[in-house]
Amino acid sequence: MNAIQYILLALVAFIHFYILLLEMLLWTKPKGIKTFGLKSKDFAEETKVLAANQGLYNGFLAAGLTWSILSQKIDVGIFFMTCVFIAGLYGSYSTKKPRIFVIQSIPALLGIISLML
Repeated sequence: MNAIQYILLALVAFIHFYILLLEMLLWTKPKGIKTFGLKSKDFAEETKVLAANQGLYNGFLAAGLTWSILSQKIDVGIFFMTCVFIAGLYGSYSTKKPRIFVIQSIPALLGIISLML
């Protein structure tokens, strides 16, 4: 792997570790409520179990990307970057929030391209 591949893998892994933190630990806090545009603290409390579950899945993506860095396995990196790309695409479509596509899918797509070259 070259430096650009490492940087993109690490960036996307960091993004997903951060999302894990927001969804699992900060969902009901002002930072989580603001980040996700939640309508109220009560709504955050009512949905915190669902958010924590999503956070765990984001953690699995981050762990897989970290594994690809540590093992230097390009195929593992492509697999997990593809998962992130699809998750961002679906998340953006289903929530009508293009920001999700920008934050998740674009860096993942750049990573996929770099890993395939």
